[in-house]
Amino acid sequence: MLKKLKRVGSPLLLLLLAACSGLTKCGGPKPIDKSEFESLYNTPAPAPSDLQRVFHIGHSLVGRDMPEMLAQLAGEGHGYNSQQGWGTALKAHWEEDETIYGFEKENDHPRYRDAHEAVSSGEYNALVVTEMVEIRDAIKYMDSADYLHRWAKAGWEANPELRVYLYETWHELTDEEGWLQRLDLDLERYWETEILRRALAYENMQHPIYVIPAGQVFARFVREVDESNGIGPVNGKEDLFAKTEDGEQDNIHFNDLGAYLVALTHYAVLYQKSPIGLPYELKRADGSDADSPGPDAARVMQKIVWDVVTNYAPTGVPPQ
Repeated sequence: MLKKLKRVGSPLLLLLLAACSGLTKCGGPKPIDKSEFESLYNTPAPAPSDLQRVFHIGHSLVGRDMPEMLAQLAGEGHGYNSQQGWGTALKAHWEEDETIYGFEKENDHPRYRDAHEAVSSGEYNALVVTEMVEIRDAIKYMDSADYLHRWAKAGWEANPELRVYLYETWHELTDEEGWLQRLDLDLERYWETEILRRALAYENMQHPIYVIPAGQVFARFVREVDESNGIGPVNGKEDLFAKTEDGEQDNIHFNDLGAYLVALTHYAVLYQKSPIGLPYELKRADGSDADSPGPDAARVMQKIVWDVVTNYAPTGVPPQ
């Protein structure tokens, strides 16, 4: 049975958080040096020997269909559960007195499991978490690094062999700074410096936290689409994103093609295996047929995913 909705956090707390300058949260450790951060990933993670059991903590940029697509790509024996909300921060998933908006709707499915119960069970090989977006607001107001550290520490206390992954997402297509420009800049300035490097600066953070660089994969694929004047059914970045009920462009949520691209990225990182040659006609979580990227787009997606993942050391995947 689903837990009750959590109540809204204190407005006074939000005012106090807003008083912090820039994107730096009040208190907490400084980011570890960049050289120290990079050294954590000099040695790739050992390749997993078994099918993974994964717990996802996040929001609608995880969704129901993407984890199900990942399970189909991995094959029989891959297991997963999740806890999600609408635009939910890691802090809200952790704190009992924070609201998880859309909790009952988003978790009304057989794969739901309470996040604290799941992480403390020690039953999972991988914990995949992501932060709310706008990522700047998450860092400024929701203590992203602290709560990444809390979830990782709780997972390692239950299972020292657990691997923790931060799933890098994206922002709205209409962002004033430019969608591709933000993806180029945000990985280092926000996901790494303000979240990962601060989280890893806490005491007893002796394991790396790995990265699932979906935002970087989106950027590479969209550039390839633009240079090729379209690939299969994809003629621009908008074709990776959903439409609203009124037929308008949804500027943040992926459609089936975008979900497939993200699932490929999760697969490549979690399993340290090339996704080249994997199937591209999959099912949604409700059992219906997902829209297919077709052979041409799927082939390019798979190649780009493997290239990005194997050339970014924080994924933990060995370079090829």
